[in-house]
Amino acid sequence: MFASRNAIKVAARAFSTSVPSQSKVAVLGAAGGIGQPLSLLLKANPRVTELGLYDIVNTPGVAADVGHVNTLSKVEGYTAKDQDGLKKALQGAELVVIPAGVPRKPGMTRDDLFNTNAGIVRDLAKACAEHCPKAKLLIISNPVNSTVPIATEVFKKAGVYDEKKIFGVTSLDLVRASRFIGDKIGKIVDVPVIGGHAGITIIPLFSQVEGLSLTGEERDALTYRVQFGGDEVVKAKDGLGSATLSMAYAGARFADSLLRAASGENVLEWAFIRTDMFKNEGLEFFSTYVKLDKEGVKEILPLPESISDYEKDLIQKAIPELKKSETKGTSFVASSQ
Repeated sequence: MFASRNAIKVAARAFSTSVPSQSKVAVLGAAGGIGQPLSLLLKANPRVTELGLYDIVNTPGVAADVGHVNTLSKVEGYTAKDQDGLKKALQGAELVVIPAGVPRKPGMTRDDLFNTNAGIVRDLAKACAEHCPKAKLLIISNPVNSTVPIATEVFKKAGVYDEKKIFGVTSLDLVRASRFIGDKIGKIVDVPVIGGHAGITIIPLFSQVEGLSLTGEERDALTYRVQFGGDEVVKAKDGLGSATLSMAYAGARFADSLLRAASGENVLEWAFIRTDMFKNEGLEFFSTYVKLDKEGVKEILPLPESISDYEKDLIQKAIPELKKSETKGTSFVASSQ
């Protein structure tokens, strides 16, 4: 379960400027608060050669707008009213990014979104299983701790499941942890974040930041801020949305990692995936270190040996919450067939 810290280093974050292979990316929920800036960032990525944008309404306008960005990728936008619109957006996609769903409002947790977003993710996953079963799925729609199991069960039922290709995007937790520590030490460093993508299941590993010294009070405060950083944004937006711009950035960053891996680069990332890491505890999904290649997950890396007792305790507290969310997702698919 644990490996040395030196074995785990994050790949460079800048978009590569080498000549891309043919890489179509579909964005489902492209006209929403995350989908629009995400589509813009993907259009700016030279590794993307085609964008298929889909949403219930307004997607052609998003496609026309981002289509003016001066990269050579083709952009098409489809809505639910278009005949075979979702099919056209998905066909030929190497990556499918799913930010579709409703955002959080003040007082809501990510789990409060389940009743609406679970059905959306289930239906979109069905379409992916039918029209692009070999694509890599990047699930942003909350609650990720449940929506990834939902997509997994849908693909299993369709007979096209490949555990190497379904990812819950937890990159925003990494981005936040890096930014918050940056405020303290005056530079941006990588901070591993494991577990899940909601509240206490988010576990920043500050012990793995070389040279970082925190008091117990500082550690507790920073851990809480990473775990509940989304609440800051929801409150600041005063009912008008949740973290959309930073989530779009984090999602585009993870998509780029997969595109670089598909082109042959050695890439390490963190993602919420199916793993046997906590099989003995009855848990199938956990966000952890992964090596990526052209097929998706090449290798799941063990957790670092040097994590602190405090962080080990956070893991134990997170496991029951993760199991509940996992069961909720798998049960939803079983009961809705």
